[in-house]
Amino acid sequence: MRSFTLAAILGLCASLSSAMPSRPHSPFAHKARHVAKRDDSTPKAVFAHFMMGNAYPYTTQDFEDDIKLAHASGIDAFAVNMGTDDWQPDHLDSFYQAAANSGTGFKLFISFDMSVFPCGSSDNAATLRNLFNKYASNPSQFHYDGRPLVSTFSGETCTFGQGSAAQGWKSQFVDQLGGNVYFVPAFFIDPATFNQYEIDGIYNWNAGWPVQLTTASVTSLLGSAGLKLTNLAAGAVNAANNALNKVVASTDSDTQYINGLNSVNAKGKKAYMTSVSPWFFTHYGPDTYNKNWVYYSDDQLYATRWDTIIANRDKFDLIEINTWNDYGESHYIAPIKGDQPNSQAWVDGFEHDGWLDMTNYYATAYKTGNYPDITEDKLYMWARPHPKDANAPDGVGKPDNFDMFQDTLWAVYFATAPATVTLSTADGKSQTFNVQAGANKLSTELTPGGYMHGTVVRDGNTIIDLKPDGFTFNPNPSSYNYNAFVAFAGANSK
Repeated sequence: MRSFTLAAILGLCASLSSAMPSRPHSPFAHKARHVAKRDDSTPKAVFAHFMMGNAYPYTTQDFEDDIKLAHASGIDAFAVNMGTDDWQPDHLDSFYQAAANSGTGFKLFISFDMSVFPCGSSDNAATLRNLFNKYASNPSQFHYDGRPLVSTFSGETCTFGQGSAAQGWKSQFVDQLGGNVYFVPAFFIDPATFNQYEIDGIYNWNAGWPVQLTTASVTSLLGSAGLKLTNLAAGAVNAANNALNKVVASTDSDTQYINGLNSVNAKGKKAYMTSVSPWFFTHYGPDTYNKNWVYYSDDQLYATRWDTIIANRDKFDLIEINTWNDYGESHYIAPIKGDQPNSQAWVDGFEHDGWLDMTNYYATAYKTGNYPDITEDKLYMWARPHPKDANAPDGVGKPDNFDMFQDTLWAVYFATAPATVTLSTADGKSQTFNVQAGANKLSTELTPGGYMHGTVVRDGNTIIDLKPDGFTFNPNPSSYNYNAFVAFAGANSK
């Protein structure tokens, strides 16, 4: 078999992205350090997208509990995804009351889900305005540049009875609010057309995932060097993953959105809001939502995306985490709570609390310009529960683009000082890393029928020994599940 150097593999990425930041190979650690700040009177903020549709059983206390947890995790506000269920407005009242009760200063703002709100008439626009105005002066409403912020999911086809979507949003929403709104929609349109809209900023919803990576593009990338997605030889797997990581760490999509936003004639400060997300897998058949695909989520996506944002923080005014509780698409970071949109088959037993626990470290670095000191050793590990090529008696079938992954155990280790980390995936199958103080990104190959086990040793003492119950890398699953099983432990854990 021909051999290929890492440099040759990485060189293939030039055709996929022309401006991709690089990072050292695993293990990778960054110490607490200063990141250049922009002189800006408007502070940076971190949001999390909250799916109100999954909160039907919530009480005011439930909302308050979530607010306190998010606040402790470095999140400043929830972007509340509002749909059309008749119970949601009353729940929004409870949410704003909970924010006030929390005593944290935590804020909220509405994100209208325009995939469900009707938007063909002026009356439809009035419905949105009335809901927005009800909370615009609420003490717990998030303001930016002195105005109450509102966002959307989609809405790029909404005309509200006018000749175009741009005219509809301007005449029926923005103008009718008399300037008392800071409008930052997530429109899925060509950034070159942003200047047609009356917007104050733009939210790049899909920037959190390298959505340009598909089975076809990854196959082409590797095939140019004579490699295949299947049966990669030892060493070639690492080379392939490093090549794909260059795409994961790219800011090309952000640059396109920023350039488009720069052409907008806004009345005040313009805000670019980008996204960060840990994962994506959804598995609905044609009889329900008919959504069955993955986005590339490997290469420690959550930590890598945060590091990219922090390294370029002058470009990013606001950050939104996708998501707090969207269980159906597997990118939740909060504890599993409330309702699920028929996603129990791939969500139950798959807590993502470890990603939430990591968030404060990165959110603080983004907002302050300094990675905070790590005061407790912590090990985070995650993996899919079965090999990517496993077959199951699952009528929905494998998700689109499932085969662009490698079967890898991903880990991030927050180290207070140098240490030795060993990742094991079966008896006699382990890899050891010597790491430095800081956040270290590690990975090793999974073993069918095996487990995940991480140990940390310093000065001859084992300070972390994490082997979570409930995880087996099952080669014969009963259904397809490309969600992540996340485990974590600290040196101070009991």
